[in-house]
Amino acid sequence: MARHSAIEIATGAAILLVAGGFLVYAIANTGQHVGSGYTLHAQFDHADGLGSGAEVRIAGVKIGSVDSIRLNTKTYQADVAFTVQHDVALTTDSSATISTDGLLGGKYLALATGGDEAVLKPGGTITITQGSVNLEALLGKYIFGATKDTPAKPATGQGGSGLK
Repeated sequence: MARHSAIEIATGAAILLVAGGFLVYAIANTGQHVGSGYTLHAQFDHADGLGSGAEVRIAGVKIGSVDSIRLNTKTYQADVAFTVQHDVALTTDSSATISTDGLLGGKYLALATGGDEAVLKPGGTITITQGSVNLEALLGKYIFGATKDTPAKPATGQGGSGLK
């Protein structure tokens, strides 16, 4: 067995220590809840890409997290249950949108407060919602011109100009 110098052992130990620090940081900050709060619900036609633990934000500030997403078998919509900090009072006319964090980022639940004076109680439901947008479908429509407003082009034969 070859003998290792003290420098090699110290370098290996330093690398393991740094890797351990990254591991502890990742575990401490993954799926982190903001703290205690109250649960609300929102129903969406499409909840693609939104998952448990996703952030809930108002004005870009994290104020909660998504607890669960389930199919409502009566309405066939996605029922999203999420927790919001106790110090955040949402009005009954607040809205919820599933947004993307940048072009390739993850999804989060964006809330916007309304102007009503009545406040949602714990377990309440936000009724003004906008589901996630399927970016691939939008790009496909744009690239291939698959819109109903595009007039059909006349068929042309081989070598013909299509003019009569």
